[in-house]
Amino acid sequence: MSELVLVNVSGRDKPGLTSEITGIMGQYDVRILDIGQAVIHDHLTWGILIEIPDESKSSPVIRDLLFRLHALDLQVRFAPITVEDYQTWAEARNRACYIVTLLSRDIKAEQIARVSAITARHGLNIDNITRLSARPSLNCGDNRIACVEFSVRGTPSDLEQLRADFLHIAGEMNVDIAFQEDSIFRRNRRLVVFDMDSTLIEAEVIDELAHEAGVGEQVADITERAMQGELDFSQSFAERLALLKGLDESVLEGIANRLRMTEGAEHLILSLKALGYRTAILSGGFTYFARHLQQKLGIDYVYANELDIVDGKVTGQVKGQVVDGRRKAELLLEIAEKEHISREQVIAVGDGANDLPMLSQAGLGVAFRAKPLVKESARHSISTLGLDAILYLIGFRESETNQTLQNTRL
Repeated sequence: MSELVLVNVSGRDKPGLTSEITGIMGQYDVRILDIGQAVIHDHLTWGILIEIPDESKSSPVIRDLLFRLHALDLQVRFAPITVEDYQTWAEARNRACYIVTLLSRDIKAEQIARVSAITARHGLNIDNITRLSARPSLNCGDNRIACVEFSVRGTPSDLEQLRADFLHIAGEMNVDIAFQEDSIFRRNRRLVVFDMDSTLIEAEVIDELAHEAGVGEQVADITERAMQGELDFSQSFAERLALLKGLDESVLEGIANRLRMTEGAEHLILSLKALGYRTAILSGGFTYFARHLQQKLGIDYVYANELDIVDGKVTGQVKGQVVDGRRKAELLLEIAEKEHISREQVIAVGDGANDLPMLSQAGLGVAFRAKPLVKESARHSISTLGLDAILYLIGFRESETNQTLQNTRL
């Protein structure tokens, strides 16, 4: 009968090692059952599970490998594997696979310890751990961004409790933890739709308009209660609009020019465009400001509320249908249909209660620096990093997106 052997090699990495090792195995018609490699700070850890044909026997293969690896100053360990153990292990590979993404300003050992403890407690085993962000500088003054991705496998008995456990420790450690199925759609998203106010930009535009109209405190209070989900969006929107009646149209340009984009927004949009994604703004704010962003960032679609202006003055009303939470969800599906993609290929990003309907429709819904109600209701959230952290949720390495942007500029 053939023999199954697990070979583990470690030591200083150098070009050609894989060719050398597998070349020796090839002389004995060895079959590769599994193979994996990781390199950390030029130190190699290499594993390969092999099946040695009965006519070859294991001794000559192992002898030749030992001799060559010793000459290369590498450590090697051989472990025999029974057919039963292999079959049990192979069947386990058929279980569901999930991705756990840890986002932080700096990755600490305690964070990984607590994340991995939760996965183990829920019956998930870690297959791989990969750093997606660039290696950090030792300069403590850097504005750091760090991301580690865990590929885990298993069948958790209570997915909602698992998510709740991750949300709990995320709040305790000031990190973000995303948990998603590792499906075919994960790196095959094609459309990203954004809320505008407090998502793509740092302000609530209606509050800025209210400040110019001298009713800032009244409107800001209604806005906050609406975003928290305490007030119906359409009703609160009408109340705030009415307070803007008589505002001079001339203030709009000044507000648009001073709006600040959210951390990572420009990098994210430019990266998405370079990668071939379509983008949209679905906003309960106003088209004047959404068009300003569209022109600046190259957004493909814009849907927002059109301020009604007569004789240079805001009337306190909008033209056409109000873009509320329900309408945002409808628009997401309409754009997806127009682009001939499934909703599983859509990412939606927002911060307020009126964004929850569109977040629930998207294949990947992300609550960004969201109100507590929204953060608890959404399946994914980002609070510690900028908008460009979304690139990590869809599996892109920082080096990949940077190279794509560089190639686009050439």
